[in-house]
Amino acid sequence: MEKMETENHTSVTKLILLGLTQDPTLGVILFVIFLGIYAVILTGNISIITLIRSCSQLQTPMYLFLSHLAFVDIGFSTSVTPIMLIGFLKYRMTLPVAGCEAQLCSVVSFGTTECFLLSAMAYDRYVAICSPLLYPTQMSPRVCAILLGASYIGGCVNAWTFTSCILSVSFCGPNEVDHFFCDFAPLLKLSCSDVSVIGIIPSVSSGLVIMFTVCVISLSYIFILITVLKMRSKEGQNKAFSTCTSHLTAVTLYYGTIFFIYVMPKSSYSTEQNKVISLFYTVVIPMLNPLIYSLRNRDVKEALRKLTIGIFS
Repeated sequence: MEKMETENHTSVTKLILLGLTQDPTLGVILFVIFLGIYAVILTGNISIITLIRSCSQLQTPMYLFLSHLAFVDIGFSTSVTPIMLIGFLKYRMTLPVAGCEAQLCSVVSFGTTECFLLSAMAYDRYVAICSPLLYPTQMSPRVCAILLGASYIGGCVNAWTFTSCILSVSFCGPNEVDHFFCDFAPLLKLSCSDVSVIGIIPSVSSGLVIMFTVCVISLSYIFILITVLKMRSKEGQNKAFSTCTSHLTAVTLYYGTIFFIYVMPKSSYSTEQNKVISLFYTVVIPMLNPLIYSLRNRDVKEALRKLTIGIFS
């Protein structure tokens, strides 16, 4: 353990990530699997961004938000996956404390931004279905820019809350983080400072973010459901629902995982289960989102077909 002497105590300068496994053979197998997943994440999300930027029929607010969601998914996964991959091949991955804090900041920032983007996309669907005549003004480029800016700022503010709390504690004992990335709770367990208040602040901050975004999403879809049920045309109902299914699937996956972590009593699941859940929302969901929005979206499939024909013709 590398330590640095200070006036009052011995301070840890490096932290060791224990990762998902200490078995070298299993580590190689997991390395190959997650390297493939990371390649799919990069390919899928970059393809979504490129497709949206290059196709005129996708130049709408809904797809603008989707392109930013793809960018956030790339950042979210990249904050975790490369270090996790190195950890599969290198026994006991070591990071400087500052590097661990930077990773935590990045993960929280992108994760929170994704919450706000999903709520902005729900609001966009609400306006499109419930107030179609007002859509051009209520979802103007200026409004979209404000919603996007607020999403990124909200992510940075929540990340600052987590990071400032970690920066205010001291690490002077064990330096082994029982996780595959520098998550807040495992880091807090290693602190030798009083964390009775510090442990609560990020929970309150994240709770407010989740409550706000869930309220926006829930209210948006309640009004959408009421509006759709009032439609006399079955075709109109099906079209309205088809524009929401991809987003609802993404929301269910993401928030379902978050709720499991924050709502379930800590005594009801183990550290290993927590790792699996964290793996799902930091790595698996960023891989699934491009598939969800491409396989279940007619506009994206049509734009992809036209782009493919244009390339090979």
